[in-house]
Amino acid sequence: MITGLALMMSLFAAGVRAETAGDRLRALLAEEWEYAMRDSPVRASQLGDSRYGALWRDLSEEAFEKRHAHVRELLARLDAFEEAELQPSERDDLRLFRAEVRDQEQDLRYGLHLLPVNQRGGLQTLDYLTDVLPFETVRDYEDWIARLRAFPRLVDQTIHLMRAGVRRGIVHPQVVLERIPEQIDAQIVSTPEGSLFFKPFTRMPQSWPESERNRLKAEGARAIASEVVPAFKEFRSYFIDRYMGAGSSKIGIWQFPEGREAYASLVRRHTTTTMTPEAIHKLGLGEVKRIRAEMRRVMKETGHRGGLKGFMEFLRTDPRFYYKTSEELLQAYRAIAKRIDPEMVKLFGRLPRIPYGVVPVPDHVAPHTTTAYYRGPSADGKRPGLFYVNLYKPQSRPTYEMEVLTVHEAVPGHHIQIALAMEHRDVPHFRRFGQVTAFVEGWGLYAESLGEEIGLYEDPYSKFGELTYRMWRAVRLVVDTGIHHYGWSREKAIEYFRDNCAKSEVDIVNEIDRYVIMPGQALSYKIGELKITELRRRAERELGEAFDERAFHDEVLGRGAVTLDMLETGIDEWIKRHKG
Repeated sequence: MITGLALMMSLFAAGVRAETAGDRLRALLAEEWEYAMRDSPVRASQLGDSRYGALWRDLSEEAFEKRHAHVRELLARLDAFEEAELQPSERDDLRLFRAEVRDQEQDLRYGLHLLPVNQRGGLQTLDYLTDVLPFETVRDYEDWIARLRAFPRLVDQTIHLMRAGVRRGIVHPQVVLERIPEQIDAQIVSTPEGSLFFKPFTRMPQSWPESERNRLKAEGARAIASEVVPAFKEFRSYFIDRYMGAGSSKIGIWQFPEGREAYASLVRRHTTTTMTPEAIHKLGLGEVKRIRAEMRRVMKETGHRGGLKGFMEFLRTDPRFYYKTSEELLQAYRAIAKRIDPEMVKLFGRLPRIPYGVVPVPDHVAPHTTTAYYRGPSADGKRPGLFYVNLYKPQSRPTYEMEVLTVHEAVPGHHIQIALAMEHRDVPHFRRFGQVTAFVEGWGLYAESLGEEIGLYEDPYSKFGELTYRMWRAVRLVVDTGIHHYGWSREKAIEYFRDNCAKSEVDIVNEIDRYVIMPGQALSYKIGELKITELRRRAERELGEAFDERAFHDEVLGRGAVTLDMLETGIDEWIKRHKG
């Protein structure tokens, strides 16, 4: 009879290593990544995983019940790990993944999945996939045709979710729902070739046989005419006749069942702190006051002798600060990006291999969305990162904010951080492709402060634009908590924004409506930026002349997106190593 100790020794002698807690965690994370790809086929496709390219996500009530049971079981499995048995990097993986799963469970518990459509996304904007999915093989096109044919089921399931939301009192306010019919109408076309979903069939490789291209075009057109357009008509009928009237005339998640608890949960998630809405509101008021003083100083450099409110109105209305055409605006953004690109070697020791492009926000979405946004590259590197700029009403897009916006959304902001994270090969997939909002958006806002180091903001109006963006994020702390915790009206939130920020009226209204549908997300920017700035000041103070900005930035981005407390621990350890 062989004892347990003798068996273990014999296994080691035979070269078989006993399974560690780290091994079990890695196996669980790999298993859950596979589950996530099966469960979210569109996300899998966007990441370059083509196995589920013919499918939409199952949005049935039964599927969500299974997901809720799955995440509860998964939390129990994660809680069973003893952190003391894990290596430091493994503990980070465990903590980050457990937080991600806890967020999923809370979304399901509070019924936030019953809000599948808003003015920034939903069924009516799914044509964006034609710009981000790979269309390189016949199978890619056949998968897309299969998705088009399955579209009515997706619409039906979405309507069922919305009906469940109506029953539970979980519906976006009428003021944002009123923006959506126009977007739906853009999808109801008279000919398939006029559909935004038909775009891939206009750019098939010319090297393919003409008969093959004609076959795919014909099948795509039939799917759009017989499935997609009728489904959108059904969706429009339900949305206008039944759903819009269920929205409240007031704004704020506080109106939902357990709305205040849900908001507190979202605040913790998006800031990765234990700060309360009250504390964040107070912090925001202080930041607004501080930045106003800086704005007055820069205003005086321009020669303006009036008050700050009058100066901001001057910036909003003077034609010198606006391009006349959308094409001029787009080319100006591209010129700024081209000017910034070569400066990145001054800020980083390591840069991503994947490039980025500057492209317009789709026309049918542009009137209802923000000034710009970034969409990351595909995991296989075949699609670059994309900096989307809003060209709608160029006379409302001021030139003095273009430099700071490019810095935030492209480089050294989101593209550098997200593309580098995706190139990490020594972390689990969920970390390569996931997001911790306070880190991601905190980095984007911190990156804005680097503009002066690379020759930007030399014009006082452009510097005022940078301060406008800082003020914008400080205002967010006030209005987001004001809307969702203190019950502010939409008019009060718009007025506070207008009084403190030189953004255009179109942008202000779109921003407030964005905060209405994304409670807590807007808090992440300033909270994250303040922490990264605090850590930089600490490193500069502790290291003195030995402080290396490029090494600091490489260290901040070196682990991918992490919670702010994990970032602080990592930077403190980095400081200690360099002091030694």
